[in-house]
Amino acid sequence: MEAPQGKYPAKNHARKAAEALGEKTGILYAIGQRAVLHESSDQEVHFRQRRNFFYLSGCDLADSAVTYDIGSDKLVLYIPPIDPESVIWSGLPTLPDEAKKIYDVDEVHTTDDLATFPQSVPSSTTIYTTHPLTSPICPPFESSKYTVDTEALNDVINKCRVVKDDYEIALTRIANDASSASHRALFARIKSATNERELEAAFVENCLALGCKNQAYDSIVASGTNAATLHYVHNDQPLKGRLNLLVDAGGEFSCYAADITRTVPLSGKFSPESKSIYELVLKMQTSCMNMIRHDALWDDIHARAHEIAIEGLLELGILRGNKKEIFDKRVSVAFFPHGLGHYLGMDTHDTGGNANYADGDSMFRYLRVRGRIPAGSVITVEPGIYFCRFILEPALKDEVKSKYIDAEILDKYWEVGGVRIEDDVLVLQDGYENLTTVASAADEIEALINAS
Repeated sequence: MEAPQGKYPAKNHARKAAEALGEKTGILYAIGQRAVLHESSDQEVHFRQRRNFFYLSGCDLADSAVTYDIGSDKLVLYIPPIDPESVIWSGLPTLPDEAKKIYDVDEVHTTDDLATFPQSVPSSTTIYTTHPLTSPICPPFESSKYTVDTEALNDVINKCRVVKDDYEIALTRIANDASSASHRALFARIKSATNERELEAAFVENCLALGCKNQAYDSIVASGTNAATLHYVHNDQPLKGRLNLLVDAGGEFSCYAADITRTVPLSGKFSPESKSIYELVLKMQTSCMNMIRHDALWDDIHARAHEIAIEGLLELGILRGNKKEIFDKRVSVAFFPHGLGHYLGMDTHDTGGNANYADGDSMFRYLRVRGRIPAGSVITVEPGIYFCRFILEPALKDEVKSKYIDAEILDKYWEVGGVRIEDDVLVLQDGYENLTTVASAADEIEALINAS
């Protein structure tokens, strides 16, 4: 898959950040990630560009920097100079003339030129930086002449990143298209696979083939009761004898992430218990998506997911008693312990969500987005129902919560493990667009597995 036409809109991002700062003069200075070697090794650590630097530059080169003069509206990129020793092993780096054609900047220089950059900056100017000026690629600003602010720039960029422009949405769409196709490629391997790791390999292989060189996060490929662990990491257990597979995986395209989860039957057909839980989670997701629009209160949408979960678990007999009491006592949190979703962008759990992990209310403690969601943001919608003994067995012993849970009926569901369904949604003025294209209806999921 190819990147959208045109350049990543770095200059508009710099202007947006400056406007958010509310300043008419000053210098924005962002430092890229350095190339680093593993300890006691000559091999480089896998490179991942600093996201706020990328936001202001669109540049994925190591050891780079960018400056933006607010008053003159001038964006300058600094990239590493030619190192003859490195050229022998790695070939020529990107040169300034090439970089000027690739990136949306006014000028490109090598980082050697940063040594003289302060000479062009009037004294008493405020320098807004993403990191303390201690890096080898930082200009030698004299602290007595300038005010250096190491917090404000990151704060405003983190807020600016919430609302995406068309180019960013296009990159996110490509990441979703590639990741959706890679989920389908994984499904095609289920009937022949014997271990979780084979299915993770199928996903990563297809992402690479479609242009997603990096994964947005470490994949979760959890079979059977492993799916009751929210961020299961082992991905190496045998599949034999297990009911379902939960796959939470997403590729990254040009620094923009996808984050998709599907839960599928390993046999090609959901068991009755698995299907009942799957249909409930799908109803939670569909109902919550239909509430999404500009300025919708995410806390309310999350609460609605719990209400639907309670209604469904009451119908199945897993819960018993009064619906409002169950909600107020937060009994459903034992089955749905995480937040409904999070912002998505350059990071999987992207910036600007204003989470409150110190919230005393267990229903909202792990909700990564609090408040109203704006048009142009991308947010995941990922409800789930889990049968985690570590959480549920204490609830069964709790004097208050236990009276609302039917332990005998619950026993029929332990092997379901956990069901989560996650799509990436673009918030619109009057609704939403689902960027994720892999099927989620139960019959379509079964058909995909059985077509392999």
